[in-house]
Amino acid sequence: MRKARPRLAAEASPPQPARRWWPDLWICLLLLASTLAVYSQVRRYDFVNYDDPQYVGGNVHVRAGFTPAGVAWAFTSFDTANWLPLTWLSHMADTWFFGMDSGWRHLANVWLHALDALLLFAALRRLTAARWPSALVAFLFALHPLHVESVAWIAERKDVLGAFFWFLTLWFYAGYIKRPGVERYLAVVAAFGLGLMSKPMIVTLPFVLLLLDVWPLGRAPWPWNLPSAKALLFEKLPLFAMAAGDSALTFLAQRQGGAVAPLAGMPLAFRLENALVSYLAYIRDMFWPAGLAVFYPYPRTLPIPAVAAAGLALAGISILVARQFRARPYLAIGWCWYLAALAPVIGLVQVGTQARADRYTYVPMIGLFLMLAWGAAELVRRLPRARNAIVASAVLACLACLAVTWFQVQYWASSETLLRHALEVTSDNFITHHNLADYYLEQNRNEEARQEDAEAVRINPEYLEARLNLALALSLTGKPAEAETEYRKALELHPVGKLLYVGHSGLGAVLARQHRTAEALPELELAARLNPDSAESRYNLGTALQELGRNQEAAPELAAAVRLAPGDSEARQRLAVVLAAQGKQNEAVDEFAAVAQLRPGDALIQYDLAIALARAGRLDEAIPHFSEALRLRPGFAAARDGLRIAKAQRAASKR
Repeated sequence: MRKARPRLAAEASPPQPARRWWPDLWICLLLLASTLAVYSQVRRYDFVNYDDPQYVGGNVHVRAGFTPAGVAWAFTSFDTANWLPLTWLSHMADTWFFGMDSGWRHLANVWLHALDALLLFAALRRLTAARWPSALVAFLFALHPLHVESVAWIAERKDVLGAFFWFLTLWFYAGYIKRPGVERYLAVVAAFGLGLMSKPMIVTLPFVLLLLDVWPLGRAPWPWNLPSAKALLFEKLPLFAMAAGDSALTFLAQRQGGAVAPLAGMPLAFRLENALVSYLAYIRDMFWPAGLAVFYPYPRTLPIPAVAAAGLALAGISILVARQFRARPYLAIGWCWYLAALAPVIGLVQVGTQARADRYTYVPMIGLFLMLAWGAAELVRRLPRARNAIVASAVLACLACLAVTWFQVQYWASSETLLRHALEVTSDNFITHHNLADYYLEQNRNEEARQEDAEAVRINPEYLEARLNLALALSLTGKPAEAETEYRKALELHPVGKLLYVGHSGLGAVLARQHRTAEALPELELAARLNPDSAESRYNLGTALQELGRNQEAAPELAAAVRLAPGDSEARQRLAVVLAAQGKQNEAVDEFAAVAQLRPGDALIQYDLAIALARAGRLDEAIPHFSEALRLRPGFAAARDGLRIAKAQRAASKR
């Protein structure tokens, strides 16, 4: 007699469709309400100065909303060292609907996160027919503090959008398995493709689908046979091909953007050690989410005992779930989901300078939630008397997540609260010190900016951005000699690089402020040559040329600065002065008029505009501006004399 092969739990009791739909409805309503309640406070929050300027505020394509040029750019750009066309289009849609209102952009993220939670519940419900374990996973996903970074950070739209298509792919895949067909398979492919265009981290999804074939779908019988394995792999070849193509495209984008750390600076062995520690750190943070920060600096060294402990813990868990595979396949599937989904961002290919990031857990953590939820369901079946205690524990866990998340969200109220908190819970965090200094510079809190960048440079003396900012802060706080020293040190440490022009431009500006314009000129010329699209470099060069009396050369530089930054009133004013000195009065009038629009309450600009109009022979136009200058500054003697002379000249011309 032929011995019957052992079957997985999913095969022994195939999922049966639920007849009652109203509990699912109440679960969805409660899931939606709790998610919106805990995150609703973000409506009052501003942009943060960490990545938000790159994705929104400082991105001209996003600020313009939907335009043909912007859409073309979204599909061809490697900006932010990634290929994210759908994410860019979503940010453009925000501009279309909300303008530059940060609160509504935050709420768009929140709604996407809520939809993610609902879709995750629906997909798991469809895949497993298990209502309450699916609900527990969805609630933990929606409310866990580790996910605050992905939701409350406008720049992380790619997380919530990519997850939406991940879960949509699962939903379509469950439908395809139930009733195979070309149309249903194409729906899976389309959803996966949209996910790849949202965030490349979704590349591991085809492997996760293979895991789901084992459990809960039971499509890969145990022990596996070669024909069935080949069939399942062949079925997913288009998905794996898409993932491979997107991975190559992403790596190219990150290499071109300078985001990939070279092996020479960060050896592979050290990356592997950090990966082991990070895998375990994420699990620790899942159970005890204290000390979460927007940036975790890469450690200078990792203690051998910590690395060994992490490796042993991961190996131990892997062995345990493997041994439990026949009886409890959900443990192995959840564990492999976690390991695989996190693999692209675990740091073996190091992108950026962070050791790990909370946002990376957005989808991978679902694997661990699966282990917990189905483990709890099994306990309820095995220990029916403990049912109430187990259910109460699950509810308390969700409530605890909600409470911690409520307070974690509040750190995202502003750049200062976010970065200050990161400094409180981490050490030697030079990136965060620098970002906080950037924020202080934007607020004209120059002395505080100097202190933060000085600390960043102390921690990492070769950190170019911080040293350049420190030099700027020193200049703004009236310490030009110290600023000059920092600029020269920055150029000495980094003689090449994309920020080289900033150092030369800053050094030239500092020298010019010390009336060493002849020394400043070569630095400013080099800066403008290195980056002709920098408005600041062109302005500084034009200013130096003007001060040297070389107006003919200064005019095109200042004109370029105005073209690059039309709202820079100082550049327009200086260009107007240069044009007037060249006798180009009508052109000077246009620039003075533009400055007057930018600074309507400036009496001096009204006076300068009136003088330019008078010199151009346009007395009828000049007189109202002399009058406006006097209205704004009643004791303005020069404006009073100009008005008298202009009226006299007009009267004489009419005789």
